[in-house]
Amino acid sequence: MEKIASFTVDHLRLVPGVYVSRIDNVTGNPVTTFDLRMTRPNCEPVMNTAEIHTIEHLAATFLRNHKDFADKTIYFGPMGCRTGFYLILSGEYQSKDIVPLLTEMYQFMADFEGEVPGAAAKDCGNYLDMNLPMAKYLSRKYLNEVLFHITAEQLNYPS
Repeated sequence: MEKIASFTVDHLRLVPGVYVSRIDNVTGNPVTTFDLRMTRPNCEPVMNTAEIHTIEHLAATFLRNHKDFADKTIYFGPMGCRTGFYLILSGEYQSKDIVPLLTEMYQFMADFEGEVPGAAAKDCGNYLDMNLPMAKYLSRKYLNEVLFHITAEQLNYPS
């Protein structure tokens, strides 16, 4: 069996950033999957499920209410390795195209106050597993270390 494309990325050289993981055509329409890598694989501690879950709720809410991207958002969710998230958008994009959107989204999460959207028993299957303070900390860290001063190395997978 062939390795899938994401398993061919050199995770020993991968740094936190925004990467195009793949572009697929679905019934003739492009769909772009982004790798939003928040921690350096195999070098930094992975994120815990509570903050991942909180970021997932906040980001999905933000994206599905965004004036320009609500109708283009297909999916936002965590990577199984807990080092980042996948964002799937309808359309064909390059990494640099969505940096303004991500900056707005991570700023929203870093500044968020109040009840996490969907963090109630009737809305979520594991509503108690949330950590807003840590989600805010990680969002601020990603803004400061990646999005505010993004480099070519953080926009393109290592070759």
